[in-house]
Amino acid sequence: MRLFFAVLAAFVSFASLAGASNVDPVQQHNSNAVWFENWVGLQNATLTVAAPNGKLTSVFAKSGTPVYELERGQALDGVYRYELSASTDEKEEIVNAVNNGRDSVATSQNKPFHMSGSFVVSRGVIITPEEIKEE
Repeated sequence: MRLFFAVLAAFVSFASLAGASNVDPVQQHNSNAVWFENWVGLQNATLTVAAPNGKLTSVFAKSGTPVYELERGQALDGVYRYELSASTDEKEEIVNAVNNGRDSVATSQNKPFHMSGSFVVSRGVIITPEEIKEE
């Protein structure tokens, strides 16, 4: 039985190391800001947020998570939608390389990452909507 748990622990450790290149940011918020945790391996990120009235706001972060903050006294109640784009540490081959007149032609680039989601503002603050459970 101990051997089983030792093998299982070793497998889980290996799987977590092997999956370290898999990016899986987790949306977090407080009453007036949205950001992401588990930000390993991402850079050059842009967070674009669409307010309920259609106003778009973009936040760029060269390293670390971009943070969107509500404008004090200006926040509209409703659903805000966002798109997050960044580049990962992983490289991928450029299939159709373009000669842009520079000395060397790039043959690889950082793999892109995209994610979308939403959050809700009520009474001027970001809230966690209650889960509706059917009985």
